[in-house]
Amino acid sequence: MSLDPDVLVAILLMALATYLCRAGGFFLMRFVPITPRVEAGLRALPIALMGAILGPIAWNGGPAEWVGLLVAIVVMRLTKNEFIAVLLAIAAVAGIRAF
Repeated sequence: MSLDPDVLVAILLMALATYLCRAGGFFLMRFVPITPRVEAGLRALPIALMGAILGPIAWNGGPAEWVGLLVAIVVMRLTKNEFIAVLLAIAAVAGIRAF
């Protein structure tokens, strides 16, 4: 398997853009007073992002994807850990597709 140089450049530029967005966000948040309302908004971001990523997939998918989205939402609410939610959602979709 070989990697096209254009693809490698695209991946590296996307990684750089991602880093700059995150670093910029951390820098700018130094100037934002953390009120209860801001804290609530920051706590809601992971589940909102999970829904934004998985929602269109579930909308265009079938029962396996619907179950995966449901698993991701429930696990996120119970554990507050998006990594575990993604792993279990992937396992649910893969398990359903296997049968």
